[in-house]
Amino acid sequence: MRNILVKLVGKSLNSISYLSKSYATDKALLLFSKPRKGQISGTQSTFLKTAVHETVVYESFEIRTYKWSGNKQTILLVHGWESNSGRWMSLINHLKKNDYNIIALDAPAHGNSGSPYFNALLYAEFIYEVAKIHCPEIIIGHSVGGMASVFFQNKYQLASIKKMVLLGAPSDFKDVLKRYTDLLGYNSRISNHLNHIIKERFGSEPETFSTASYVKTLNAQGLIIHDEDDPVIPYSDAVLIQLNFKNSALITTKGLGHSLNHKNVTLHISEFIEN
Repeated sequence: MRNILVKLVGKSLNSISYLSKSYATDKALLLFSKPRKGQISGTQSTFLKTAVHETVVYESFEIRTYKWSGNKQTILLVHGWESNSGRWMSLINHLKKNDYNIIALDAPAHGNSGSPYFNALLYAEFIYEVAKIHCPEIIIGHSVGGMASVFFQNKYQLASIKKMVLLGAPSDFKDVLKRYTDLLGYNSRISNHLNHIIKERFGSEPETFSTASYVKTLNAQGLIIHDEDDPVIPYSDAVLIQLNFKNSALITTKGLGHSLNHKNVTLHISEFIEN
Protein backbone atom coordinates (compact mmCIF):
# COMPACT_ATOMS: atom_id res chain seq x y z
CA MET A 1 0.00 0.00 0.00
CA ARG A 2 2.80 2.42 0.88
CA ASN A 3 4.50 1.89 -2.49
CA ILE A 4 1.21 2.56 -4.26
CA LEU A 5 0.73 5.82 -2.35
CA VAL A 6 4.31 6.87 -3.10
CA LYS A 7 3.80 6.30 -6.81
CA LEU A 8 0.49 8.18 -6.73
CA VAL A 9 2.25 11.19 -5.19
CA GLY A 10 4.89 11.04 -7.90
CA LYS A 11 2.30 10.82 -10.68
CA SER A 12 0.36 13.71 -9.19
CA LEU A 13 3.41 15.97 -9.11
CA ASN A 14 4.39 14.87 -12.61
CA SER A 15 0.98 16.03 -13.86
CA ILE A 16 1.27 19.32 -11.98
CA SER A 17 4.72 19.91 -13.48
CA TYR A 18 3.12 20.51 -16.90
CA LEU A 19 1.13 23.37 -15.38
CA SER A 20 3.89 24.69 -13.12
CA LYS A 21 7.30 23.05 -13.09
CA SER A 22 8.51 25.29 -10.26
CA TYR A 23 5.53 24.54 -8.02
CA ALA A 24 5.80 20.79 -8.57
CA THR A 25 9.55 20.80 -7.96
CA ASP A 26 9.20 22.87 -4.79
CA LYS A 27 6.72 20.29 -3.49
CA ALA A 28 9.08 17.46 -4.46
CA LEU A 29 11.95 19.12 -2.60
CA LEU A 30 9.71 19.72 0.42
CA LEU A 31 8.81 16.02 0.51
CA PHE A 32 12.50 15.16 0.26
CA SER A 33 13.38 17.36 3.23
CA LYS A 34 10.45 16.58 5.56
CA PRO A 35 10.85 13.43 7.68
CA ARG A 36 7.65 11.42 8.03
CA LYS A 37 8.79 9.75 11.23
CA GLY A 38 11.66 9.84 13.70
CA GLN A 39 9.85 11.25 16.68
CA ILE A 40 10.83 9.94 20.09
CA SER A 41 9.02 6.82 21.29
CA GLY A 42 7.99 6.16 24.89
CA THR A 43 10.94 3.84 25.53
CA GLN A 44 13.37 6.30 23.98
CA SER A 45 11.91 9.18 25.98
CA THR A 46 12.36 7.26 29.22
CA PHE A 47 15.97 6.52 28.31
CA LEU A 48 16.76 10.08 27.24
CA LYS A 49 15.54 11.33 30.61
CA THR A 50 18.69 9.74 32.08
CA ALA A 51 20.77 12.38 30.25
CA VAL A 52 21.37 16.04 30.98
CA HIS A 53 19.37 17.98 28.37
CA GLU A 54 20.84 21.12 26.88
CA THR A 55 19.74 23.42 24.06
CA VAL A 56 22.15 25.03 21.62
CA VAL A 57 20.95 27.65 19.13
CA TYR A 58 21.98 27.92 15.49
CA GLU A 59 20.42 30.93 13.73
CA SER A 60 16.74 30.62 14.74
CA PHE A 61 16.84 26.85 15.30
CA GLU A 62 17.10 25.08 18.65
CA ILE A 63 19.38 22.03 18.79
CA ARG A 64 18.57 19.53 21.51
CA THR A 65 21.55 17.73 23.01
CA TYR A 66 21.83 14.96 25.58
CA LYS A 67 24.84 14.37 27.83
CA TRP A 68 25.97 11.39 29.86
CA SER A 69 29.09 12.48 31.74
CA GLY A 70 32.22 10.35 31.94
CA ASN A 71 35.94 10.76 32.54
CA LYS A 72 37.30 9.36 29.28
CA GLN A 73 37.18 10.84 25.76
CA THR A 74 34.14 12.75 24.54
CA ILE A 75 32.08 10.93 21.91
CA LEU A 76 29.54 12.76 19.75
CA LEU A 77 26.68 10.61 18.39
CA VAL A 78 24.96 11.72 15.18
CA HIS A 79 21.82 9.81 14.15
CA GLY A 80 20.38 9.38 10.66
CA TRP A 81 17.21 10.18 8.69
CA GLU A 82 13.85 9.69 10.40
CA SER A 83 15.52 8.79 13.69
CA ASN A 84 16.56 10.54 16.91
CA SER A 85 19.11 10.32 19.71
CA GLY A 86 17.16 7.52 21.36
CA ARG A 87 18.35 5.15 18.63
CA TRP A 88 21.74 5.05 20.36
CA MET A 89 20.41 3.53 23.61
CA SER A 90 22.28 0.20 23.40
CA LEU A 91 25.55 1.82 22.31
CA ILE A 92 25.29 4.51 24.97
CA ASN A 93 24.71 1.94 27.73
CA HIS A 94 27.86 0.14 26.60
CA LEU A 95 29.92 3.33 26.39
CA LYS A 96 28.72 4.48 29.82
CA LYS A 97 30.09 1.29 31.39
CA ASN A 98 33.48 2.25 29.97
CA ASP A 99 33.25 5.79 31.42
CA TYR A 100 33.17 7.74 28.14
CA ASN A 101 31.78 11.27 28.09
CA ILE A 102 28.85 11.01 25.68
CA ILE A 103 26.99 13.71 23.75
CA ALA A 104 24.12 13.06 21.33
CA LEU A 105 22.12 15.56 19.31
CA ASP A 106 18.82 15.51 17.46
CA ALA A 107 19.01 16.48 13.79
CA PRO A 108 17.08 19.35 12.19
CA ALA A 109 13.33 18.51 12.11
CA HIS A 110 13.97 15.37 14.18
CA GLY A 111 13.41 14.48 17.82
CA ASN A 112 13.36 17.61 19.96
CA SER A 113 15.38 19.84 17.63
CA GLY A 114 13.95 22.73 15.64
CA SER A 115 13.72 23.55 11.92
CA PRO A 116 10.78 22.76 9.64
CA TYR A 117 13.05 20.94 7.18
CA PHE A 118 16.14 18.74 7.00
CA ASN A 119 19.24 18.65 4.82
CA ALA A 120 22.76 17.38 5.40
CA LEU A 121 24.31 20.86 5.10
CA LEU A 122 22.10 22.25 7.85
CA TYR A 123 22.82 19.15 9.92
CA ALA A 124 26.54 19.80 9.48
CA GLU A 125 26.05 23.27 10.99
CA PHE A 126 24.12 21.76 13.91
CA ILE A 127 27.02 19.36 14.48
CA TYR A 128 29.52 22.22 14.43
CA GLU A 129 27.58 24.26 16.98
CA VAL A 130 27.58 21.29 19.36
CA ALA A 131 31.14 20.16 18.58
CA LYS A 132 32.74 23.54 19.20
CA ILE A 133 31.27 23.52 22.70
CA HIS A 134 32.13 19.94 23.67
CA CYS A 135 35.26 19.36 21.50
CA PRO A 136 34.69 15.63 20.90
CA GLU A 137 37.62 13.37 20.16
CA ILE A 138 35.35 10.80 18.48
CA ILE A 139 32.31 11.15 16.21
CA ILE A 140 29.98 8.26 15.40
CA GLY A 141 27.47 8.94 12.62
CA HIS A 142 24.76 6.70 11.20
CA SER A 143 23.54 6.97 7.59
CA VAL A 144 23.05 10.62 6.59
CA GLY A 145 24.36 11.48 10.06
CA GLY A 146 27.67 10.01 8.93
CA MET A 147 27.50 12.06 5.74
CA ALA A 148 26.74 15.25 7.66
CA SER A 149 29.59 14.51 10.07
CA VAL A 150 32.02 14.33 7.16
CA PHE A 151 30.56 17.52 5.64
CA PHE A 152 31.09 19.27 8.99
CA GLN A 153 34.67 18.11 9.48
CA ASN A 154 35.61 18.83 5.86
CA LYS A 155 34.43 22.41 6.31
CA TYR A 156 35.65 23.17 9.84
CA GLN A 157 38.57 20.74 10.44
CA LEU A 158 38.01 20.68 14.21
CA ALA A 159 41.37 19.78 15.72
CA SER A 160 39.96 17.76 18.62
CA ILE A 161 38.56 15.02 16.39
CA LYS A 162 40.86 12.00 16.23
CA LYS A 163 38.49 9.22 15.19
CA MET A 164 35.33 8.97 13.06
CA VAL A 165 32.96 6.02 12.72
CA LEU A 166 30.62 5.95 9.71
CA LEU A 167 27.75 3.47 9.91
CA GLY A 168 25.84 2.79 6.68
CA ALA A 169 26.79 6.20 5.31
CA PRO A 170 26.00 7.27 1.72
CA SER A 171 28.95 8.19 -0.48
CA ASP A 172 27.31 10.87 -2.66
CA PHE A 173 24.33 13.15 -2.31
CA LYS A 174 23.57 12.89 -6.04
CA ASP A 175 22.92 9.16 -5.59
CA VAL A 176 20.66 9.77 -2.59
CA LEU A 177 18.72 12.29 -4.69
CA LYS A 178 18.45 9.87 -7.62
CA ARG A 179 17.13 7.09 -5.39
CA TYR A 180 14.47 9.52 -4.19
CA THR A 181 13.44 10.64 -7.68
CA ASP A 182 13.38 7.03 -8.89
CA LEU A 183 11.28 5.96 -5.92
CA LEU A 184 8.68 8.63 -6.65
CA GLY A 185 8.94 8.11 -10.41
CA TYR A 186 9.42 11.79 -11.15
CA ASN A 187 9.64 12.86 -14.77
CA SER A 188 12.64 14.70 -16.23
CA ARG A 189 10.95 18.09 -15.77
CA ILE A 190 11.01 17.65 -11.99
CA SER A 191 14.31 15.75 -11.78
CA ASN A 192 16.21 18.32 -13.84
CA HIS A 193 14.65 21.26 -12.06
CA LEU A 194 15.53 19.74 -8.68
CA ASN A 195 19.18 19.93 -9.69
CA HIS A 196 18.70 23.57 -10.68
CA ILE A 197 17.00 24.50 -7.39
CA ILE A 198 19.66 22.74 -5.30
CA LYS A 199 22.42 24.63 -7.11
CA GLU A 200 20.50 27.90 -6.66
CA ARG A 201 19.85 27.40 -2.94
CA PHE A 202 23.07 25.73 -1.85
CA GLY A 203 25.57 27.18 -4.30
CA SER A 204 26.70 23.95 -5.98
CA GLU A 205 25.50 21.08 -8.13
CA PRO A 206 24.28 17.97 -6.22
CA GLU A 207 27.38 15.98 -7.23
CA THR A 208 29.57 18.46 -5.35
CA PHE A 209 28.26 17.24 -2.00
CA SER A 210 30.19 14.00 -1.68
CA THR A 211 31.20 12.05 1.41
CA ALA A 212 33.64 10.02 -0.68
CA SER A 213 35.31 13.20 -1.91
CA TYR A 214 35.28 15.12 1.37
CA VAL A 215 36.93 12.32 3.38
CA LYS A 216 40.12 12.99 1.42
CA THR A 217 40.58 16.12 3.54
CA LEU A 218 40.24 14.34 6.90
CA ASN A 219 43.15 13.52 9.17
CA ALA A 220 41.16 11.49 11.68
CA GLN A 221 41.41 7.72 11.88
CA GLY A 222 38.30 6.19 10.31
CA LEU A 223 36.14 3.11 10.76
CA ILE A 224 33.45 2.35 8.19
CA ILE A 225 30.84 -0.31 8.96
CA HIS A 226 28.33 -1.32 6.32
CA ASP A 227 26.06 -4.29 5.73
CA GLU A 228 26.57 -5.99 2.38
CA ASP A 229 22.78 -6.35 1.99
CA ASP A 230 21.88 -2.82 3.14
CA PRO A 231 18.53 -2.10 1.42
CA VAL A 232 18.84 1.68 1.81
CA ILE A 233 22.47 2.61 1.07
CA PRO A 234 24.36 0.26 -1.29
CA TYR A 235 27.45 -1.49 0.05
CA SER A 236 29.41 -0.04 -2.87
CA ASP A 237 29.08 3.37 -1.18
CA ALA A 238 31.14 2.11 1.76
CA VAL A 239 33.80 0.73 -0.57
CA LEU A 240 34.10 4.09 -2.32
CA ILE A 241 34.33 6.01 0.95
CA GLN A 242 37.01 3.69 2.32
CA LEU A 243 39.00 3.95 -0.90
CA ASN A 244 39.30 7.72 -0.40
CA PHE A 245 39.54 7.85 3.41
CA LYS A 246 43.21 7.54 4.32
CA ASN A 247 43.93 5.69 7.55
CA SER A 248 40.53 3.99 7.56
CA ALA A 249 39.23 0.42 7.76
CA LEU A 250 36.04 -1.15 6.41
CA ILE A 251 34.11 -3.79 8.34
CA THR A 252 31.48 -5.67 6.38
CA THR A 253 28.46 -7.16 8.14
CA LYS A 254 25.83 -9.60 6.92
CA GLY A 255 22.14 -9.60 7.80
CA LEU A 256 22.15 -6.50 10.02
CA GLY A 257 20.36 -4.26 7.52
CA HIS A 258 20.71 -0.51 7.40
CA SER A 259 20.25 0.23 11.10
CA LEU A 260 23.35 -1.73 12.20
CA ASN A 261 21.88 -1.59 15.68
CA HIS A 262 23.52 -4.79 16.86
CA LYS A 263 25.85 -5.93 19.65
CA ASN A 264 28.51 -7.01 17.15
CA VAL A 265 28.64 -3.48 15.73
CA THR A 266 28.91 -2.11 19.26
CA LEU A 267 31.89 -4.39 19.88
CA HIS A 268 33.59 -3.28 16.64
CA ILE A 269 33.11 0.36 17.64
CA SER A 270 34.35 -0.26 21.17
CA GLU A 271 37.51 -1.99 19.93
CA PHE A 272 38.21 0.84 17.49
CA ILE A 273 37.88 3.65 20.00
CA GLU A 274 39.77 1.78 22.74
CA ASN A 275 42.88 1.18 20.59
